[in-house]
Amino acid sequence: MTQAAALFHLAFPVGDIATAKQFYVEGLGCEPGRETSSSLILNLYGHQLVAHLSADLTPQRGIYPRHFGLVFLAEQDWEDLLTRAKDRGLKFYQKEKRRFPGMPLEHRTFFLEDPFYNLLEFKFYVSPSAIFGEVELAVVGDKLF
Repeated sequence: MTQAAALFHLAFPVGDIATAKQFYVEGLGCEPGRETSSSLILNLYGHQLVAHLSADLTPQRGIYPRHFGLVFLAEQDWEDLLTRAKDRGLKFYQKEKRRFPGMPLEHRTFFLEDPFYNLLEFKFYVSPSAIFGEVELAVVGDKLF
């Protein structure tokens, strides 16, 4: 598959629009877009997120299988968002850490939890080849068991 000019789109559940705006706009720095009483479009670093009201909001037991986020190509951008999340008092599900140090898959990561139990991961890989490559290593995420 070749890379094309495209934006990523993700729809996700929230319990109320005002609280979603507070977390995603004031907290993360998303730009708000169109809004209705039951949905809100957000611009997260050029990607489209759509928050939809839902009554079905339950916490997960760990980061798997569902979370979403960004892979930063510049470490400073990752650090800037980390600083913003701390300064805005956002809830960390997992504090910043370095996974797989010294390996080709080495990356920095942290997880946030929004007020509706959605988990967001933000990463920076030391080696850009690890984003889609290094397939011979056959390692994805943390060990589950």
